[in-house]
Amino acid sequence: METLTICPTSTATILACQQIAKTFKENIYELSILRNEWDPEFATSLMVWIDDTIDKHYSENLDVLEDERYREWHEIMVEGLQHLKVLRASLKVDFKKDKTFLKEFFQTTGYTDYFSDAKNGDHISLFKFLKTFAANMNEGVRQKIVEKGTPDILFDKILVCANRVSQFEDCFVALEGEATLDNYGKKEVAEIYETIQDICRIAIAYYQFDPKMRCKFNYYKVMVNL
Repeated sequence: METLTICPTSTATILACQQIAKTFKENIYELSILRNEWDPEFATSLMVWIDDTIDKHYSENLDVLEDERYREWHEIMVEGLQHLKVLRASLKVDFKKDKTFLKEFFQTTGYTDYFSDAKNGDHISLFKFLKTFAANMNEGVRQKIVEKGTPDILFDKILVCANRVSQFEDCFVALEGEATLDNYGKKEVAEIYETIQDICRIAIAYYQFDPKMRCKFNYYKVMVNL
């Protein structure tokens, strides 16, 4: 089941569409074999359409993405997710025979509620995930995990990210906030989003055995790496 991670009119959404359209245009000669309407003219017109929409509706919102504080905030979020992924993998190895412990730990620390959406690029879920983990991490449980082989410093790294990310909530709100769009603007952005999603579905199937290119057409991976 596909999950919409943020509001369809958010700055992050339209910028992800722009990045995918750029990749599509750069590879149009190869991809043109997949659809009759996919040709250089189509790829160029798609880029123009998205660029014009950004100029009309999002120019003021883009300032935050050039801000050094946003870049730092974004790096913290990505780093935090990576550490959470490593911890999860380690737990699944060390406690594979203790399903009850795994289930309880994942529920308590936010994995059950937030991990799936967070790894797919949902900044809101990742933010909540880090905060839940930090609030509910138990020293006794931490020691039990460390004794099984997980480096203790991994917990410190996650907790540092959770603490630091709270200092950048203004960047978080700016990125996730909606642009002020009238009904026409919302309809236009929704059409762009749908067009990009259709391109992604076909391109991902085509690049089945090319992980690097698949990632470039994975909407959520593109969005989280803006």
